[in-house]
Amino acid sequence: MKTKLKKTYNILLRILIFAATYGFLYKKIFHGKDWQQQYNLFTGLLEKPGIKNMLFIIVLLMLINWGLESQKWRFMIGKIERVSFFRAFQAVFTGASISFFTPNRTGEYFGRAFILDKASHVDGILITILGSMSQLLITILTGTLSLLVFIPGFLSSNAFFSGYIYYGFVVLIIFLDLLLLFLVVNVRFLAILRDKLLRSKLKKFRKHLAVFSDFRPRNMAYVIGMSFLRYIVFTIQFLVLLKFFSVPVPLFDGVIIISLIFFVLSIVPTITLTELGIRDSAAVYFFGIYFSHSGGMSDSILIGILSAATLLWIINLAIPAVIGTFFVFRLKFFRKNSRVS
Repeated sequence: MKTKLKKTYNILLRILIFAATYGFLYKKIFHGKDWQQQYNLFTGLLEKPGIKNMLFIIVLLMLINWGLESQKWRFMIGKIERVSFFRAFQAVFTGASISFFTPNRTGEYFGRAFILDKASHVDGILITILGSMSQLLITILTGTLSLLVFIPGFLSSNAFFSGYIYYGFVVLIIFLDLLLLFLVVNVRFLAILRDKLLRSKLKKFRKHLAVFSDFRPRNMAYVIGMSFLRYIVFTIQFLVLLKFFSVPVPLFDGVIIISLIFFVLSIVPTITLTELGIRDSAAVYFFGIYFSHSGGMSDSILIGILSAATLLWIINLAIPAVIGTFFVFRLKFFRKNSRVS
C-alpha cells in the first residue's frame, strides 16, 4: 500500500509541476495581451535582416551555457552518485522548469536532486546549492568590480561617491570580495565546523554537511572556473542581442553595464516571472545613466534595450523551463528506500 501511495504522490507532484510551469509561462507572456499585436511583433521581428543568424548564435550559446552547467553539476554530484552527462543535462533543465515559479529559483535545487536514483536527496540539494553559490559568487565579484568602474565614469558628479568616500568604498568592496572568494573556495571547513554551527535539535542534519568535506580548494577552483565560463557565455549573448537591436554601446562599457544588471538580479528577491520586469527596469536604469552622458536615450535605443533583455529572458529561462517539463516525469520525490532521501 505504501509503495502505491508513493507512486501516486510522485505522479501528482510531477503533474502539478508540469501544470504550474505552463500556467505561469502563459500568464507572463500571453495573459491579457493583444494576440494580434503579439503576432505582428513576432512576424516583424522574423523579417528583420540577420534574425536567423542571430537566433542561431544565441540558441547555440544557450546550449553551451547549459552544457557547462550540466558538466559542473555532474562533476559536483559525482561526489555522491555517478551520473551521465545526458542525465545531468536532464537534471539541469528539470531544475530550470521547477525554478520558474519558485522564489529566487530555489526550485532548481529540488528539481536536480530528485532525479538521483540512490544518493541522499538532502546531500544532492546541498551540492546543488553550493554550485549555485559559486555562480552567485562570480556575479557578485564581476558586479561589484564593475560598480567600481561605473561610479567614477558615470556617477562622479554625485558627492556621495567622491573623494575619500569612494576610496573607502573600493577598499570595502575588495575586502568583501576576497572574503567571499576565500569562504567558497574553502567550503569544506563547514563540515569541520558543523558541530558548532548546528544545535542538538538539528543533529540529524549534521551528517549531511559532511558532503562539503569532499570539495577541496582545487575542486572548488574548477567549479568556480566553470561558473565563470558560463558567465562569459550569457554576457556574450546579451552583447550580441544589443548589437542586433542597434544599441550603440562599446564592448567594454557594455560588459560593465551587463555585469551591473546581472548583479542587481542576483540580490533582488524575485521569482523567474517577475525577474523579467526587474531585468528590464535594471537595463533601462543603467543604460539610461550611460546614454545620459552622450545626448540621451532615444526611443529606438530604449526599444532595442527592452527587446534584448526580454529575448534573453525567453531564450535562457523560458525555453529551458519548457524543455525541462519533458523530464519532470523522471523525478523521484518518494523512493522505496526513503531513508536515503
